[in-house]
Amino acid sequence: MSGRPDDAPLEALHRELVALRKRVEEEGEARFRGWLPHLRRTPFLQPARNLADYLALRQHDLGPLQRELARLGLSSLGRAESRVRGNLDAVLATLDRALGLGAPPYPPPEDFFAGEGLLQGESRALFGPGKDPCILVTLPEDAALDPQLGPRLVRAGMTAARINLGHGHPSLWEGMVAQVRRVEQDQPIPILMDLSGPRLRLATVRAEGRIFPGHLLELTAELPPQGSHPFQATLNNPTALEALEAGHRVFMDEGRLEAIVEEVGCGRALLRVVHTPPKGFKLRPEKGVNLPDTPWPREPLTPKDLQDLDFAAQHADLLGYSFVEEPGDIERLLGELALRNPKGLRGLVLKVETSKAVRNLPELVVRAAGSWPMAIMIARGDLAVELGYEGLAEMQEEILWLAEAACIPVIWATQVLDHLVKKGTPSRAEVSDAVLAARAECVMLNKGPFLEEAIRMLREVLPRIREHQYKKTPKMRRLEIWS
Repeated sequence: MSGRPDDAPLEALHRELVALRKRVEEEGEARFRGWLPHLRRTPFLQPARNLADYLALRQHDLGPLQRELARLGLSSLGRAESRVRGNLDAVLATLDRALGLGAPPYPPPEDFFAGEGLLQGESRALFGPGKDPCILVTLPEDAALDPQLGPRLVRAGMTAARINLGHGHPSLWEGMVAQVRRVEQDQPIPILMDLSGPRLRLATVRAEGRIFPGHLLELTAELPPQGSHPFQATLNNPTALEALEAGHRVFMDEGRLEAIVEEVGCGRALLRVVHTPPKGFKLRPEKGVNLPDTPWPREPLTPKDLQDLDFAAQHADLLGYSFVEEPGDIERLLGELALRNPKGLRGLVLKVETSKAVRNLPELVVRAAGSWPMAIMIARGDLAVELGYEGLAEMQEEILWLAEAACIPVIWATQVLDHLVKKGTPSRAEVSDAVLAARAECVMLNKGPFLEEAIRMLREVLPRIREHQYKKTPKMRRLEIWS
């Protein structure tokens, strides 16, 4: 060290960064070695190593270090997701020069920015080389019958299609696939098929009008001949009913109804409704149910999923895995895919829908991407119920960061431009949400009467935002408006 008084802050910073670099390398290498048995796909080796380094880096509170780096005008670590060691080495190389400790080489550009190229390559392998980001459109049932709908969606800007296997039947899906293949010309349109998974839903319902806060709702294994309550329902999976306990929260229809369990026993649970829309909630079969406080055993692949997997293995370009939560769930799917030997499948889409999936996400990514190209879908509807809106706001950011570290594309999903799709005009809030979606590699729209207008708006807005920002990095292009 030089010993000059002005160098004291630099010397302290240098020591801190050297120690941090050493810890990241040691902790990251240990994690990476534990992953090696699952890394069967060579292109994922370097991203997996960087992911391990990133998880090691983020085990430390870097706030004070970040602030000091900014004060001294040095490269920040806040955009190190895709290049953890390279970013640390670049900062240390500058500090070495400033302190007269030598002139170690900077990481060459092709290495420093390699992660961005790998992520772009994975995105194109999954979604095709079309316009970036990809616009993934959930096909309505009309797409199987209306020969004009497919061309209109493509002209509006659709670059990938989604078929939800939780609704419909194989002959309907075949019609959808045929219409998509018919409109493919120079640009192939990948088809994502979502397995429905062990989603909990209302099965049968008995309701006397709409239900409001304060009302009691009885969940039973079977509806009794004469109801003792005006609002009763059964679940499509009775094992969940057995796991409920007093005080547990129950949400329906992506949180539009919230209730608290008051009593359980004898094959029933009595719930007190605490929240509904202002005009009440209409109990209907097939409404989704979330139990964020209730652990209950469920098979990741239901008998229906296994039947639908037979169809998807023959027709899908991408396979969506719903309610995946544990590494063993990935191994189960990989085994079923090996039995079916899908020839045209490009990759997997892991749908992150529960708090457990969030906790296990690094291991889920490694197990899946170690065998197949893959993307992460942030299923924000279910996550908002599981985590609360406050938790979702934070978690969707962290998932984006983790995915970038692993060079994994992200699908930004659920209620994107929802008011525009359903009513024909966007809300100000959802326009801002669409701006945030530009950081993902793919944005998903759900079906609705104004779907084409929503596609066109995304196709207009997303490239504009991409010109200004890539992930967390501002591009600092010239501002025209004040020139």
